Amino acid sequence: MTPAPRRAPARSGGKSASAIPQVSWRTPQPAPIVLVSGPEEVCAERAIAGVRDFLRAEDDSLEVSDLRADDYASGSLFALTSPSLFGEPRLVRVSGVEKCSDAFLTEALAYLDAPQDGATVVLRHTGSSVRGKKLLDAIRSGTGGGIEIACPAVKRDSDRFDFAAGEFQSANKRIAPVALRALVGAFSDDLTELAAACQQLIADVPGDITEQIVERYYGGRVETSAFTVADTAIAGRYGDALVALRHALASGADPVPLVAAIASKLRAMARVASTRESSSALAARLGMKDWQVDRARRDLTGWNETSLGMAIQAAARADAEVKGASRDPVFAIERLVTVIATRAPFGA
Repeated sequence: MTPAPRRAPARSGGKSASAIPQVSWRTPQPAPIVLVSGPEEVCAERAIAGVRDFLRAEDDSLEVSDLRADDYASGSLFALTSPSLFGEPRLVRVSGVEKCSDAFLTEALAYLDAPQDGATVVLRHTGSSVRGKKLLDAIRSGTGGGIEIACPAVKRDSDRFDFAAGEFQSANKRIAPVALRALVGAFSDDLTELAAACQQLIADVPGDITEQIVERYYGGRVETSAFTVADTAIAGRYGDALVALRHALASGADPVPLVAAIASKLRAMARVASTRESSSALAARLGMKDWQVDRARRDLTGWNETSLGMAIQAAARADAEVKGASRDPVFAIERLVTVIATRAPFGA
């Protein structure tokens, strides 16, 4: 069952709340006007395809047309949305609204006042400019009976984890937390590739997805990821950690995100140390995921307050050094990995 769309919260900067329903890009649905906003193309493509599939499932005679708002011929929107001889449903997908022509803007605003029966108009606006703002404001005010599907940029690690986890949840496919972490780490710089990797695993693997399966499919990328260096060092596997680090550096990895990945794991360990709260309660209090709490607790095996404090201090020093405080950032991160993996001061 399609979940009920929610109303948008008040926008920042003093703008009033949107009057139209906000719909997730994972569960898109049609409306006379569908505004697909935001810069994340992977999510936008899914949303637009979802609207098409929804309409086609209702009536396979659906007529699908495409328009460009920046190269628009006057009268096209009305011509494509007008009822046909046999009354087939129509879907008109409009791209480039953020750079729309004056002719399109004028006709789109007029269309909002009298949307055609049986027609769904999808408007794609990336948010890269304020062009078309008058149209967006009119849609968000409720004119035309529209909905909005927001596709904000996926930039933070937590957003990428949520994105990938959602891919598997939507397919009713289980993936082990450590496998999810490895997969996201392997494709941390490209959401399109991460989405494709998720879909490949969903299509190819009949059962649950384990870390071994991810390594078999994407081992070359996983081995060079920052999280692999962090995981092996924190686990005390000194030799493996140095091999992973040198492989990562030889593959062009930047020492800054490598140190950041290690520091992030150490901070998570420090946050969950010395508490007996349940994973769910602690996750809610700290703003973490349950599996992140569980993983941090497992990472604490073999650590104590003294060694963890020493590692955090070493990470802070390495962070400053790889950002310019030292002339040799590679030595700085090698020293950090040594301190963490051996649980001892450097050179001890």
